[in-house]
Amino acid sequence: MAKQPASKNKPSLDDTLGLRPGQSIELLKALHIVTREGGINQDSRRKLKQVYHLTQFIEPHLRELRAAQGGKISLVDHGAGKSYLGFILYDLVFKAEPEGAWVAGVETRAELVEKSSALARQLGFEQGMQFVNLPVAQSTDHPDLPATVDVVTALHACNTATDDAIAFGLKKEAKLMALVPCCQAEVATHLKAAKQGGLGNSSLFELWRHPLHTREFGSQLTNVLRCLQLEAHGYQVTVTELVGWEHSMKNELILARKHQRSNPKAGARLTRLLDDLGLAGDSGLRQRFFIPDHTGR
Repeated sequence: MAKQPASKNKPSLDDTLGLRPGQSIELLKALHIVTREGGINQDSRRKLKQVYHLTQFIEPHLRELRAAQGGKISLVDHGAGKSYLGFILYDLVFKAEPEGAWVAGVETRAELVEKSSALARQLGFEQGMQFVNLPVAQSTDHPDLPATVDVVTALHACNTATDDAIAFGLKKEAKLMALVPCCQAEVATHLKAAKQGGLGNSSLFELWRHPLHTREFGSQLTNVLRCLQLEAHGYQVTVTELVGWEHSMKNELILARKHQRSNPKAGARLTRLLDDLGLAGDSGLRQRFFIPDHTGR
């Protein structure tokens, strides 16, 4: 694709957006990231920057996995929304060699699924992209999704949807998971309940005695538990910033790559942490942050 000419005073759209050779501007326009006139607002710029950064983090892993599997690769994006991530990944990474590549977006809003399906047809991506109208929690056993999946992504899937995406990845034996959690309230609710329990006399209680700290500590604890759960199931986990904090406050990228069957020590640390915080007796949390049984399954 030829670069758009730039005037003496105005940089080209390619330079402004940091477009890569062959990247489709028409796709960005169809996703309403770029206007028909070639403009972009600040909100769209932030979204695009987040998707680009996530793509940069996982693209080497995608290419490595694909090479190891004879060109085949499957990816499911949970809480897909307008499918910015799925479309841009397909455009940047798979479009040039589409044979064997398959990307699915799981989204609860039917109108967004219909629009994404129509856009895939319009762009000629329909052979390699699929969109499923489902809550994340119901996707694990859905017949339209395969028994195993190579890669699971979730960009700003709200609250427990990120945990549902992890459960999906564990059930589907995903080799790679890339998760950027969004709002997280469930664990904070359990911490509030623990205030009334025996932990009220412990110095640890000071970590969430104030309501603001309950919310912030609950969010931090949620991601710590997620990382321990992934490690317990045999994933090597890296936690980093996705983009600068000026672009998004929900900025934590959890990148997990399968490297062994299970890790009992990580499972024991997860269990001990729940116990230390007075949360071990909560059946809901134990079910959500489940660990492998003694057989390592």
